[in-house]
Amino acid sequence: MSFDPAVAADALFRDHRELRNLVPFARDFGANDLDAAYAIQDALVQRFIPIHGPRVGWKIGLTSQRMQTMCSIDHPVAGAVLASRRQHSGIVRPLSELVHLGLEFEICVRVGRDLPPRDRPWSMEDVASAVNAVAPAFEVIDDRNSPYPLDMLSLVADNAWNEGIVLGAFRETWPDLAAVKGVVEVNGEVVDAGHGRDVLGHPFEPLRWVANWLRERGETLRAGEIVSTGSLVTTRFPKAGEHYRFTVEGIGTTELTLVA
Repeated sequence: MSFDPAVAADALFRDHRELRNLVPFARDFGANDLDAAYAIQDALVQRFIPIHGPRVGWKIGLTSQRMQTMCSIDHPVAGAVLASRRQHSGIVRPLSELVHLGLEFEICVRVGRDLPPRDRPWSMEDVASAVNAVAPAFEVIDDRNSPYPLDMLSLVADNAWNEGIVLGAFRETWPDLAAVKGVVEVNGEVVDAGHGRDVLGHPFEPLRWVANWLRERGETLRAGEIVSTGSLVTTRFPKAGEHYRFTVEGIGTTELTLVA
């Protein structure tokens, strides 16, 4: 069939509105590579903007070996974060508003200056110097009961499943992010932990990846945007009544409560 990202985005948008399960769909709409999947994502995001507001940053997914193994994918993926999906620690989220809500546990960075397109790739030193603050974060996702291992093209097309970034306070100074430990608690009990190095060796590496991905698209990573750099541990799918606390040593804490 001929490929029209708008047709695929319309179908995806209806599925979200009607809380339908996700089935592998990208190739059914003629999307046979990542460029086509991102074209669907771009069109889908345009349909979300009137509801959720403009893009305020990016989520980078599948940046740890644990997450790549879980999803049978060997490289990162990106999705847009929209204004109403940038949320603050302490919120309460109903499970019923999504099909299958999941939580990921991340270090989020805030960019202090533009990283525009240029001839040469952005280096780690370049992107590190562009960061002006860091914060602990949950990423809220909705896998919509997707079958595993994942269909990567469908994941990308569906805006990498982003449904929110729940931020703790930003800090303008921070310790060695590769070495910091992130601890996940549920109802006061420690259930998992990881380190900053678990996301491609350092949380700034996913930042470098997205800056260069945008550069190749002729786009700018803009000053003030946030980038959530990927989960230090594997995704958890919470139950109603659970309270989550994620603490990154030397940075801070973010909290979230789930209700039915």
